[in-house]
Amino acid sequence: MNVLIAQATAVPQEGYSLFSLFIQATFLVQFVMVGLIVASVVCWGIIFEKMFLVTRTRRATERFEKLFWSGQSLEDLYLSLGPKNNQSMAALFMAAMQEWKRSQESAMRAGFQGVQKRIEMVMDVQLQREMNQLESRLLVLATVGSTAPFIGLFGTVWGIMNSFRAISVSKSTNLAVVAPGLAEALFATALGLLAAIPAVIFYNKFAHDIGKLGARLENFADEFGAIISRQLDERH
Repeated sequence: MNVLIAQATAVPQEGYSLFSLFIQATFLVQFVMVGLIVASVVCWGIIFEKMFLVTRTRRATERFEKLFWSGQSLEDLYLSLGPKNNQSMAALFMAAMQEWKRSQESAMRAGFQGVQKRIEMVMDVQLQREMNQLESRLLVLATVGSTAPFIGLFGTVWGIMNSFRAISVSKSTNLAVVAPGLAEALFATALGLLAAIPAVIFYNKFAHDIGKLGARLENFADEFGAIISRQLDERH
């Protein structure tokens, strides 16, 4: 307890910089602060990665839609895309076309029953892969956004407890006795909010953007399935 009193009298002389507040905090509160800082850094890394991925996917989708509805044949579009690293809507198209080509030879011999179903299944699988890539690590943002304030609150409660201990030992409510624990508590709260607020904001943004991209991919899969169905009917 004497340590708490010594810290209380030393803090005004050293000032209340963020670094001094961290150094003079108890080990448990320091651990909470470090955890919140690490969580904030991880969240910002995920945010920047998702911003790049969502923007790139949206642009790739728009480029492919222009090509797909430009009037060229499906075969020409398939050859122009080639085996390169396609993504988003182009990946669905390439997966469907590859299954179509694999099925052509057997379909000529045994008829076209089941071809459309296989193509739709292939597109569904590829759609899930694309969505899994877009949604990966979003759970981290959701978890940090929901738990960081409570973790910061834990540090807050612990800092206030230290203030009450210092008051009970010194038998004084002097600001020099109370201030260190309160500053430590508020610092932990601020770090919790600093980690949680961006995580919640960007999680909601990415969930909305990814949902719109997923709807566009599902609509394309349905439209392309209808095109395949018409071509199969023409061959009967």
